[in-house]
Amino acid sequence: QVQLVESGGGLVQPGGSLRLSCVASENIFNFYAMGWYRQAPGKQRELVATITSGDKTDYADSVKGRFTISRDNAKNTVYLQMNSLSPEDTAVYYCNADSRRRGRNDWGQGTQVTVSS
Repeated sequence: QVQLVESGGGLVQPGGSLRLSCVASENIFNFYAMGWYRQAPGKQRELVATITSGDKTDYADSVKGRFTISRDNAKNTVYLQMNSLSPEDTAVYYCNADSRRRGRNDWGQGTQVTVSS
């Protein structure tokens, strides 16, 4: 039911940085967790990072130490700061809202991230 709109994707050189934003249509503290997932061409969608309403974070091993997930409850926004990007990070990045109370997950349309020299 919640609408999620991602932005901030684009073309960046290897070693560069990018910050993604996800704006929700309702208070994000309504959700057990917010997260970022990505899907590269020919591959399955995979978890990148999650953050719970209690600010517990979790990261995929491939991005740990390079990516940081954060939230601004007043702006209903979740961010993904991506540093030291490599071509392997090229994918469509999707925002996710996990509502255990409602028993559902919702997804944004995705934003393209391309890392290339």
